[in-house]
Amino acid sequence: FSLLNFISCSPHLGQVTISTPDEYKRTYEANEKFILKAVASVLQEKNIGTNVKIKPAENMVETDYIVQGDLRAKSIARVKRLNRSECELILSVITEKKTEKGWETRRLLEKDQYDTFFSEIEFQIYREIYENYQD
Repeated sequence: FSLLNFISCSPHLGQVTISTPDEYKRTYEANEKFILKAVASVLQEKNIGTNVKIKPAENMVETDYIVQGDLRAKSIARVKRLNRSECELILSVITEKKTEKGWETRRLLEKDQYDTFFSEIEFQIYREIYENYQD
């Protein structure tokens, strides 16, 4: 619930209505499976959605909505192989606010917050690779 607590503590966050959820990209030199595991770990650790699911066939990680009051949030991450040594991670944290018209998509995170997530994911990728080679 840390993400939604963050929203509720700052009244100006989550006020910008957007038509499509923001997506940010980062390239990593790692295998898809390590990136997917790292993303799932970071999403679980930061409570950005519930029921974190890795979908290896689709190269994606997805969460269910976490709801607090009139706000809900979920995350979707997709991994795309660019070449032999690089993959691109596309991350979206979808935040919606309940209104009289239904759920409206709102901007919660800015680029610098996504950059923080990408840095944490990168560190977790190194952990996943290290743990894999220790087995």
